[in-house]
Amino acid sequence: MVDEKIIIIMGSKKDEEFSNRICTCLNKLSVTYDRRVASAHKTPQKLLKIIEEYEKTEDRLVYITIAGRSNALSGFVDANTRYPVIACPPSSNRFGPFDIYSSLRMPSGVSPLVILNPENAALAAVKILALTNPDLSNRVLDYQRRIKDIIERADKKMRNV
Repeated sequence: MVDEKIIIIMGSKKDEEFSNRICTCLNKLSVTYDRRVASAHKTPQKLLKIIEEYEKTEDRLVYITIAGRSNALSGFVDANTRYPVIACPPSSNRFGPFDIYSSLRMPSGVSPLVILNPENAALAAVKILALTNPDLSNRVLDYQRRIKDIIERADKKMRNV
């Protein structure tokens, strides 16, 4: 049986709180996910083993990688998998917007997508899986409908309707 799953790989335990925002969105959409911790710089062999573990399955996967500073994690995962990779780097207070360049500037043949908002990264990953899953596609549409309803209710409240 082929399952669909999102694999969230964090560069360190420090990224857990940031990843929780991704997980909240995935839970709302009832999508299965795994969370792992491995560093492209500090534990590259472990990271390769994690990727190989998922490559052996018949599951349909999308990776979401979370790493700040020098984001080698996203490129490393993308270069070693056949599945889509979404880089979702947390912002840095120390370097401001400059850390983003390590996620945007990848060598040729390495193509992780970059989405800064964790909820949007989760939604994009689910939409990728929904391309061939009508049930999941309907869940995405329902999720979008709920967001639109929130806006409509806010507008009505502002107009005192």
